[in-house]
Amino acid sequence: MVQLNGVGGDALAAVSRFLLRSEAIASSQIEGLSPSPKQVALAELGHHEPVRGISTQAALVANNMTVVREATTQLVEVGRVSVEDIVQLHRALLPDEPGLHGLRGRQNWIGGSSRHPMEAAFVPPAPERVPDLMTDLVSYLNGSAHGPLVQAAMVHAQFETIHPFADGNGRVGRALVHTVLTRRGVTTTAVLPISLVLATLSESYVAGLTGYRHGQGPTDEMARHGIGRWLETFITAASVAVEQSKQLVHRIDDLRAEWTERVAACRASQGMRPQPRAGSATSRILASLPEAPVLTASTVRRILEVSAPTAGDALEELRQAEVLTTRKIERNAAAYIADEVLDLITTTERRLASTRFDTRLAAPSRPVPARPADDGR
Repeated sequence: MVQLNGVGGDALAAVSRFLLRSEAIASSQIEGLSPSPKQVALAELGHHEPVRGISTQAALVANNMTVVREATTQLVEVGRVSVEDIVQLHRALLPDEPGLHGLRGRQNWIGGSSRHPMEAAFVPPAPERVPDLMTDLVSYLNGSAHGPLVQAAMVHAQFETIHPFADGNGRVGRALVHTVLTRRGVTTTAVLPISLVLATLSESYVAGLTGYRHGQGPTDEMARHGIGRWLETFITAASVAVEQSKQLVHRIDDLRAEWTERVAACRASQGMRPQPRAGSATSRILASLPEAPVLTASTVRRILEVSAPTAGDALEELRQAEVLTTRKIERNAAAYIADEVLDLITTTERRLASTRFDTRLAAPSRPVPARPADDGR
């Protein structure tokens, strides 16, 4: 896992925000819809300049991706996490539900009837116990009594057991996993998609949490066995997430190598030196494409602080080398798109949603974007 903070971590960090799309979709309360990474990337571009044809769903997901990133970042950067910090995170993740903000004052439950908890799968602690339980939780979160993975697992399970909010507990609980791992220095530059793996292994996830909450009987030994079962579930999910992340990093590296070859061939065919000058707009765009796969000349000019002709020439060079394609976004403006990056993100999301983590062996188990046209999986 530590390797993901090195060079590979830079590659993973570049596309990490796209792996938060599932979280953003949940936060947007979009049922059964999953706008593609390209749609979401265009919607993100629309935050800075006019882009026509953006779907409502894509705009909603793009907005919520920003909220999730900013809210989680604030929780990571605070000196000591407080209960109020987690309440603020919850408020940020449910901005349109003011009636649900704050620690719950009523009993809630999971499963069964919405009118009574008699048939519920789990009944959290009574509301009057929630403040003290949350204080205890943040005390543990701020410490380092256990290793980062164990701490992240325990924080998540205890938070979900307390279930301190009337709604949105799952979103906050998943964000706390990222919070712990980043605060402990495990994933300082990238988002490790543990929550996506747990969502795919939903039966194991529920069984693990049940074991944590109830143990396997009334004795201390049985309780320890239940906690051990949850830790095994969580650490298995983390291992899968690391392996899938490594595969993604390798694919990004392979893609970069292909781009380098295409650019060299295109430049050679025009009698130019094979490699663009280090520090040139072309080189800098190539380096940033995994992070910013949808660009315009205005975007490049703003980010790289270059002239409009320089930005346009660099984008056109990459289009001629078949690294970028174009799409008209306004009457006199075009977006330059690294389709291969977006396709890579799509296939990764689809793989993370497969119970075998290979869509050739098992289809995705939850809503995901359609597979790219040239991808046989």
